[in-house]
Amino acid sequence: MPQKPDSVIILGTGAYVPENRVTNDDMAQRVETSDEWIRTRTGIQARHFADDGQASSDLACEAARQALAAADTSTDSIDLLIVATMTPDMPFPSTACLVQSKLGLGKICAFDLQAACSGFVYALSVAQSMLLSGNFKRALIIGAEKTSSILDFEDRTTCVLFGDGASAAVLAPSDQQGVGILGAITGSDGANPSLLQQPAGGSRIPACKESVAARQHYLKMNGKEIFKQAVRVMGQACLDILDQHEHTLDQVNLVIPHQANMRIIESLSKRLAIPMSQFHNNLDEYGNTSAASVGIALDEAYRSNRIQSGDLILLVAFGAGLTWGASLIKWP
Repeated sequence: MPQKPDSVIILGTGAYVPENRVTNDDMAQRVETSDEWIRTRTGIQARHFADDGQASSDLACEAARQALAAADTSTDSIDLLIVATMTPDMPFPSTACLVQSKLGLGKICAFDLQAACSGFVYALSVAQSMLLSGNFKRALIIGAEKTSSILDFEDRTTCVLFGDGASAAVLAPSDQQGVGILGAITGSDGANPSLLQQPAGGSRIPACKESVAARQHYLKMNGKEIFKQAVRVMGQACLDILDQHEHTLDQVNLVIPHQANMRIIESLSKRLAIPMSQFHNNLDEYGNTSAASVGIALDEAYRSNRIQSGDLILLVAFGAGLTWGASLIKWP
């Protein structure tokens, strides 16, 4: 029987966004909107869109290479790969298998995970459990999205919210107790899938002339209802994970929330009574990058020295499903 480790730590992180920066003024040239309308309602000032020749796997590989370099880890040592995405290169094979090949990884366990914007937190939780089993030695998790490929540029209230990008982290087991990923809470409620969905392209509505004409292959969202649900479920997930590990809100050094809307983050700040100065936000530059969002913010926070050894870090996200998740990390 393999020896089971005491904890799982993050060895290194990485992030990548495409070079093509699209400002609100740029969006106003494409749809009926304005910089003021977008900025005042969402906090977003720009987002990055991938080129036509770039797919989610390409973005994923760029972020992965950064994480591997930061972790001083060779591709030979990775035996578990999880890619969280709702915009895979294709329905099958998995984007993880494509990334595996592009990075030159060995014949390892590799699979996709679909929890929409909660994807990175879900992947962190799944990888932690698999590493704690003692059956794997080192994991690479990635959140990667080319959301621009499913945006309806005739829906001006939704298309301005999203951007493309990828994030990654290298995880490893450790014999240190009380550090690393302390735990995670993940959940879902599939009662109202129409709140945020891509209706066509699956077995329910296969691609056909009618589905294309009805624009059913694009992302559809009920923004007002998503807003209310997001604040409630993220707030409760934060309280639950802290209670589970006997920590309090005043012990949290930094909160890294899913970057969807600044009003959601501000409402979460008020609900938890944690000042906005203790939240790491980059929504203004990247918009909502879905499964890549939390990981991009985590990488940015670490590289800008907002995270120090011994800090208690709280990650929290929500997404289509509806899904949600929170992870508590004691930085080693």
